[in-house]
Amino acid sequence: MTNAVQAYSYAGLSTLSEGHLGLSTSGGRTATGFLDHPRFFSGLLTQAAPAAAGLLAVADVALARYHRPQPGFTRDPVVTCGGDRLRFESFSACGGVYSRLDVLGPGLDGEVFDRGTTNVDVNNPLREALARVGGRDPLHLGVGPDELTVTTLDGAVVEKKVPLPSRWLRGFAEVQVIAAGFDLRAELAGPQAVRFLRGLPKRAAAEVWAIPAGKELRLSERSAPGGVHLAGVGRLATLMPLLRFVKVLRVYGPSDGSGSSAWEVELPGMRYTLALSPQTWRGFSGEGAVLDDLSGDQVADDADLVGVLLNFEPTLELGLLAERSGLPLDRVRAALTQLGTAGRVGYDLAEAAHFHRELPYDRDHVATLNPRLTSARTLVDRGAVRPTGPDSAEVTTDGGVREVRLQAGSCTCPWWYDHRGSRGPCKHVLAARIAARELPSPETTSVSRSPQVQEAAPAPQSLRTQETASATQSPQTQEASQ
Repeated sequence: MTNAVQAYSYAGLSTLSEGHLGLSTSGGRTATGFLDHPRFFSGLLTQAAPAAAGLLAVADVALARYHRPQPGFTRDPVVTCGGDRLRFESFSACGGVYSRLDVLGPGLDGEVFDRGTTNVDVNNPLREALARVGGRDPLHLGVGPDELTVTTLDGAVVEKKVPLPSRWLRGFAEVQVIAAGFDLRAELAGPQAVRFLRGLPKRAAAEVWAIPAGKELRLSERSAPGGVHLAGVGRLATLMPLLRFVKVLRVYGPSDGSGSSAWEVELPGMRYTLALSPQTWRGFSGEGAVLDDLSGDQVADDADLVGVLLNFEPTLELGLLAERSGLPLDRVRAALTQLGTAGRVGYDLAEAAHFHRELPYDRDHVATLNPRLTSARTLVDRGAVRPTGPDSAEVTTDGGVREVRLQAGSCTCPWWYDHRGSRGPCKHVLAARIAARELPSPETTSVSRSPQVQEAAPAPQSLRTQETASATQSPQTQEASQ
C-alpha cells in the first residue's frame, strides 16, 4: 500500500526552559476552524513531574518499533484540547501499541483559548529536558504560540516531512472499536501495581497471561478464566518510569481472555493508557473490527449527520447523539466507527465513552484503508453472491465457490481457516452480509444462479490451488489480499 506523507510545519521548536514548557503546534482543526498554529492552553501543570514523564512516554511510543526494531521514525504526538482536559496520543511505528496521556482538570490550572486537535513538536532537546523534570513544583505549560511569539515570527521556521503508513492510520480506527468491547479485568492499588509490573519477565518478547488473584495479578504461561493476554511484555516499557507516581493500575481485555489488552495507570491529576495488539507482529490495522460497521449502506450518510453534532467534547453520550440525530443507537455506533476511521473519534476506557478529535491527516481515502471491504463490494457488484438460505450464501471467486454463514461469520476460504474470525470477517462474509441487505431473499427468487454468477464459473484447479496457497502467506500479505 502507498503511504501518506505528513508535513509538520511549526512556528518554532518546542522548548522547556526556566519552568516554562512551550509546545509548538502544527496545523489542525479547532472549534473556530482550521489554524496553521492553533493555541489551546496556557497555565500551570499542577503535577509537573508525572506530566513530564507521561508526555515523554507518549513521545517514546511514537518513536518505537516493537516488532523488528529499527531507528529513523520521528512522528510527533497528537494533542486534543477538549476544554476540561488535554489528551496526548501516539501510535508506535509498527502499529501495535497505542498510547494516550489524559491530563485532567485537577492537573491543569489555566486558560483554554480553543478546542481542537493538532500535532505537537517533541524534539530531542525537549525529550532530554523532560527527563530531568522532578520535584513537586508546578510547571507552566503553553500549547501553541503565545501572542508575543505570533508577532515576532515570520512564518513557519521548523518543517518535518514523515511517511504515515496506511496501517498506522487505520490503527486509530481499529483500536477505538476494539477497546469499546473491553471489560475491566483487574484493578490494583499502587503498591500491588508496582510489584506486578516490576515482576514481569525481563525478556521483552515473553508472552504471558495476567490472572486476577484477590487484590493481586499473577502471571501464567497459559490462558485462564478472567485472565488478560500480554504478548511482548517489553511493550509495557513506557509504564516503568511512571511507577513512582502510580496510584492505581487498571487492566482491560475481552471477556474470553484472548486478543488485545489495555493497561491504564492513574497518576496525580492524569491517566496514562497503553493498548496492545494481540501479538507483537500484529498491528491494530489488520484486526478488521471496523469492517461490519463500515459495510452498512447508510453508514456514510449517518456519519455525516453525526459528525456535524460533534464539538470536541471530552465525552460523547450515545443517547444524546441518537436524540439529536434522530438515529437509533446501533446506527449511531456504526456512524462513530466511520468517524473513527477518519480519525475523528477515540475511546476512553476509564469513562467508557467515545471522545471527539480531528486527526490532522488526509481523510479522503477511507475506503482504500480497508481493502477487504473494497474487495467485498466488488464481489457484490459483480453478482458473485448467491443467497442459499436465511443465514447462508455462496460466493463465487476466482478460486472457487466459498460457502458462508452470515451470523457466525464463517467461510470456507483459507483466511477464515487461518484466523477463525479473530481478525474480522473475510471479504466473502462481508460480501454476503452486504448482499443480504441489498438482494431479495431466496424465497422470492429462483434457486438457479443469476446469469452473472453463471458467467463467473469456478476456476480451474490450478487457480484453486493458487488461492489455497495464500494460507501460507505472511499476515501482512494476507491482509492486503483478503
